[in-house]
Amino acid sequence: MCCYKFEYMKYLRILLWLIAAHSFIVALFLIMLSDEGMRFFGFSGGNPFFQVQGGVFHIVMCTAYLLAATDLRSARKLILFIIGAKTTAAIYLLIYFAFIDQICMVLISGLADGVMALLVFLLWNRHKKEVVYE
Repeated sequence: MCCYKFEYMKYLRILLWLIAAHSFIVALFLIMLSDEGMRFFGFSGGNPFFQVQGGVFHIVMCTAYLLAATDLRSARKLILFIIGAKTTAAIYLLIYFAFIDQICMVLISGLADGVMALLVFLLWNRHKKEVVYE
């Protein structure tokens, strides 16, 4: 039998809800932003296919964050996936910024994804240590 203290579980759940909200807002912006809006953030306009595809991807990820947040006790693999996805996004965005195009929003997004990955990792590790077996 196993029982949980809820301190870190609560913080991890809140963090995942906030990341889900962030992902959903990014999705809305990507799907609805005009060429002028994209240029404002440093991106070139044109065919919006990949822009909208990125928005749909963010909705899919939002679903993963919400699934993990609503059932942390059975979300170990999903949490590992989230940490991996956020870390991969951070590395990609920071490399893109450093070597391809110095778009400020790409740098901010890469740093934000890195921080989110780190926070999920740290809270997940603390949450695992809260499990007490009787």
